[in-house]
Amino acid sequence: MLIYEYKLDGSQAQYTAINEAIRIVQFIRNKCLRVWMDERGISKNDLQCYCALLAKEYTFAHRLNSQARQASADRAWFAISRFYENCKTRKPGKKGYPQFQHDNRSVEYKQTGWKLEPNGKHITFTDGCSIGRLRLVGNPKQKIAAFPSGQIKRVRIIHRADGYYVQFGVKSERVIVHAPTGKQVGIDVGLKAFYTDSEGNTVENPRHARKAEKRLKRLHRQLSRKQKKSASRKKARKQLAKAYLKVQRQREEFARKTANALVSSHDLIAYEDLQIRNMVKNHKLAKSIHDAAWGQFLGWMRSYAVMHGIEVVAVPPQYTSQDCSGCGERVQKTLSTRTHKCPHCGLVLDRDENAALNILEKALDGTLGHKETYELVS
Repeated sequence: MLIYEYKLDGSQAQYTAINEAIRIVQFIRNKCLRVWMDERGISKNDLQCYCALLAKEYTFAHRLNSQARQASADRAWFAISRFYENCKTRKPGKKGYPQFQHDNRSVEYKQTGWKLEPNGKHITFTDGCSIGRLRLVGNPKQKIAAFPSGQIKRVRIIHRADGYYVQFGVKSERVIVHAPTGKQVGIDVGLKAFYTDSEGNTVENPRHARKAEKRLKRLHRQLSRKQKKSASRKKARKQLAKAYLKVQRQREEFARKTANALVSSHDLIAYEDLQIRNMVKNHKLAKSIHDAAWGQFLGWMRSYAVMHGIEVVAVPPQYTSQDCSGCGERVQKTLSTRTHKCPHCGLVLDRDENAALNILEKALDGTLGHKETYELVS
């Protein structure tokens, strides 16, 4: 499924109507969650039927499109099913018991409740929330009107710090004709360099949050000095949210472009199957690991690999930095030791490049790594 996103341009009254619809979605989700907590044996279908009862009982809930109400119940069931799955698989630590939502920022329509104009420049929401006709502002190269309305399976309105956006979920697959290069590479992600490959090439770590940290701290101080519930505090909070949104978008763009460049230039990519959730428990490195956003980068890399039709192989991370890529002997070193010096074969190499060579060797061996078999979700 492809996602097309546009910014919405409307009046203040329309934005107020969108906020009301978002609050209704949160209300329905929380009510469905309460029913599941109070009664035993509640299924997904029971929550769908409960939406109709809520629409009869509450007039404001009736104004929201019926399929949008069902999508709200689906959100509650998603949290419930994830909790069940974590319990069945005996996931270590907290199982993620469903919580009531207090900061919902989106409303999702299925295939009714909206109408897209043939030119693809305006969308009209036709349910009782009175959102009305909104103008779409986006990249002129992407044309949502090129897709038949039957292919648009989801329409989601999202409230962000800098305005309102609409996302179209289109049932389609993006396939890219990959030009074979014959290159196979292993990559070792890190904090000093974002990643180092088995050919000795490095990509600099951008450290978006670190660079914005001074400004973020200043905005936090300004917010803390404002009087609660005042207009100035609301304005300061919005400025802070915009600053965080900018960092988030910088990370997203960097991860996407870096992954695309890597996949486009190789036929096989090997990487470490890192447990990032456990790594951030190290409080000395947690901020830097979060700032690097390895998981986001690897997610984009796997997605682009599916589009290009190339293999990506995840290998166990154990001893990739300790083992010598020349002779295979294990050379113990601390995290601060950045150069690999093997006393057995005399190989001297950058620590991360040595690890990348070991990662590629494990992937080519075929016994220690596992190939990713991701498919595009339709």
